[in-house]
Amino acid sequence: MFKYVELCVDLRKGRFAKDGLIQYRIICQQVNVSSLEEVIKHFMYLSTEKAEQARTQAQALEEALDVDDLEADKRPEDLMLSYVSGEKGRDRSDREVVTPWFKFLWETYRTVLEILRNNSKLEALYAMTAHRAFQFCKQYKRTTEFRRLCEIIRNHLANLNKYRDQRDRPDLTAPESLQLYLDTRFEQLKIATELELWQEAFRSVEDIHGLMCMVKKTPKPSLMVVYYAKLTEIFWISASHLNHAYAWFKLFSLQKSFNRNLSQKDLQLIASSVVLAALSVSPYDQTRAASHAEIENEKERNWRMANLIGFNLDLKIDRGDVLSRSALLSELVAKGVLSCATQEVKDLFHLLEHEFLPLDLAVKIQPLLTRISKFGGKLASASSVPEVQLSQYVPALEKLGTLRLLQQVSRVYQSMKIDHLSRMIPFSDFSVVEKIYVDAVKHNFIAMKVDHMKGVMMFGNMGLESDGLKDHLTNFAESLNKTRAMVYPPPERASRLGEILPSLAETVEREHRRLLARKSIIERRKEEQERQLLEMEREEESRRLMQQKITEEAEAKRLATESELRKKQRLMKEIEEKELEEAQQLLQDVSKKKKGKKPLLDGEKVTKQTLLDMAVHEQIKEREEREKKLTKLSKTMDHLERAKREESAPLIEAAYQQRLLEESVLHEREQQLEIELSQQRHEGDLKEKNRLVRMLGNKTIFQERVVHRRQAEFERRRAEREEQISRMIQARKLDREAMRKKIFYVRSEEERLKKLQEEEEARKHEEAERRRREEAERKAKLDEIAEKQRQRERELDEKAERQKRELLARPGIEPRPIEPVVPAPAAPIAVAAPAPGKYVPRHLRQAAPAAEPRGIRPDDRPTLSNDRWRSDRSDERRPPAFGAGSKPTWSSSRPR
Repeated sequence: MFKYVELCVDLRKGRFAKDGLIQYRIICQQVNVSSLEEVIKHFMYLSTEKAEQARTQAQALEEALDVDDLEADKRPEDLMLSYVSGEKGRDRSDREVVTPWFKFLWETYRTVLEILRNNSKLEALYAMTAHRAFQFCKQYKRTTEFRRLCEIIRNHLANLNKYRDQRDRPDLTAPESLQLYLDTRFEQLKIATELELWQEAFRSVEDIHGLMCMVKKTPKPSLMVVYYAKLTEIFWISASHLNHAYAWFKLFSLQKSFNRNLSQKDLQLIASSVVLAALSVSPYDQTRAASHAEIENEKERNWRMANLIGFNLDLKIDRGDVLSRSALLSELVAKGVLSCATQEVKDLFHLLEHEFLPLDLAVKIQPLLTRISKFGGKLASASSVPEVQLSQYVPALEKLGTLRLLQQVSRVYQSMKIDHLSRMIPFSDFSVVEKIYVDAVKHNFIAMKVDHMKGVMMFGNMGLESDGLKDHLTNFAESLNKTRAMVYPPPERASRLGEILPSLAETVEREHRRLLARKSIIERRKEEQERQLLEMEREEESRRLMQQKITEEAEAKRLATESELRKKQRLMKEIEEKELEEAQQLLQDVSKKKKGKKPLLDGEKVTKQTLLDMAVHEQIKEREEREKKLTKLSKTMDHLERAKREESAPLIEAAYQQRLLEESVLHEREQQLEIELSQQRHEGDLKEKNRLVRMLGNKTIFQERVVHRRQAEFERRRAEREEQISRMIQARKLDREAMRKKIFYVRSEEERLKKLQEEEEARKHEEAERRRREEAERKAKLDEIAEKQRQRERELDEKAERQKRELLARPGIEPRPIEPVVPAPAAPIAVAAPAPGKYVPRHLRQAAPAAEPRGIRPDDRPTLSNDRWRSDRSDERRPPAFGAGSKPTWSSSRPR
């Protein structure tokens, strides 16, 4: 297999190597997995060695590897250039030498990962191959191949979860397997951040979080430190400052809790980074004027980010209540993070969050920012944390200082000169300040207006002047109603009885509604009881079905066991019959070998073991006889050979001496002949030398002429080649310049269109917000008017109820106009009249009759002839004082 792999590498036949390795895996997966591991390691070693050899042969590696995609074929322009140009340049030769081997190396990594995927016995080799592929992408800046590699590994994990019940699948719940997979993902995250592939790095973070959620286990603190350190970089690059601050906070908590070697200086630097990251978050909500769909998308995104960071949020909870700048700052103060920071950071936090200095805020912030920007460096006791530089937070802190200054100035001043405000903010130009306050006004953080013609900034609510006139018709109608009530007051009521009758109908209606509500409650309780009974029956049925299923499974197991037992008995019987047949066949063979002689044992009592013993005995006997014959034969041959050698020894010695004499004579004759030939050749060479000496001058002249002509030709061709190369370089420069101009024009046009679109969307949002505010104010005004109207109605109802009780308390007095009467202290009103449609408790309803004077009888109440609320059972509600012959009267709705 090693030779096959070597041939595939030498011929660059990746497809054949893949097919052979797959077949070899099928052969040795269940027998000798280590052999497959050795072959794969040898395959990767050969591929890497060939690629390194090609790299050492090339002199311009950067030009040789200037290929966007290792899996793409040659470009058409390269083929045309190779055919048109007479001589190939060094860059094209390097490309032809180096690039194919790097393509083959990349194909090797893909092949090995495909062969080793989802195999529990080769997990370590799979992880090692993935790490080597990551290093290959990092070393040669192969971003396209890195994305493909991450996608390949991601698909392997998805297939593992999809087909986890198959044989030889890795078990992610095992600590060793989980650690290998986590190490691979963390290496992927590191390489992605080093290559500045931030989108792929974020997907790697999601892969790690998904793996942790899948196995429901938290990795080691050292890995979690790397996890949050990379999250801080990703969130900072994506301008997600709030998530960046929360990631720093989690990183600080891990370092403080688990890093025992953390020095005080490093802890102070990390705490300062956490506080500055929290301060860099924008103090206003960016999604305040967004649509409902955008708000929902923002909530979903924040939920995902919070899960990645490690904060469990509820989607129903508002984002501002849990994951916000204010909550983070409060938590930093409560957890003591601020106390661990440097003194400059503490002073800056106090100035920006607690002090009110509208004129001196920026002046006091500037020296603190200058000193903070000098802090930073590599942490000595926290190797997993990247280099901390506090200077990256200075622009965001300057923006926050500008916002705080404008916010505090707007609370004190109504207007201010632009020049004076520019002098108050020394660290930013007014153009930068203008962008900052435009964004703040857009998100309703500051209310201000700028007049560039007068050079003035005006603070306060700059709403439209017509906003104060939008309710003028409503106010005018209310004023007219008040005037009409004063000019034409409402007529006084004629008697108290007229006030009692509407209240009586309302009381009866309220009692009727109470009875209907009680009926509905009873019905609901009946339905609830029936539902519980139905649920109990359903649970009983499910338990019965479960018991029946368990019984059926036990019966099936019993039948399967009996079937297996019968099968084993049948197989044993067949084996015994087969052995009996073999014994009979051996008996017949023994009878034939003995040439009709009777066997030693009876045929009916012979077994297979007895016959085997007899056969072995016969074989041993035959072997002993053959050994005796061979021993006798070898002694005979030995005697013959010894006699033959004794007779031939003197003859061989005489032949040897004769051969020596003949060869010595032949050697002397050939030596003499060689000496004569050498003398003749030497004499001929001397004659030839004397003849050629006279042509030595002409040969030297001809040689110099040829060398001079070839040197001139070489210089001419080198000049032509350099001129051609310079023309090609100039042409490529012109092409690149044209391409850059074209790209700049396209980008400028896209930015202009995008800016126009954003302005149009901002105008639409502002118009919708204005209409919403107008609608809300109008609705609030109408609600206020309705509330006042209901208050007046309640007061009138209470007044009518008091007058009714007074009338009922004095039945002997004639009706007269209503006057304001103050109830006596001796007979206080026990229960206030309930509002219409309001539920009255039973103890309050029973307390009402007790408040009546003892001298008043129920039959003394005024009667109502047209009482339509009476029923045939009204006598049940009468007091015992009523007789059979009494005239019909209205019945009270009060409970007794």
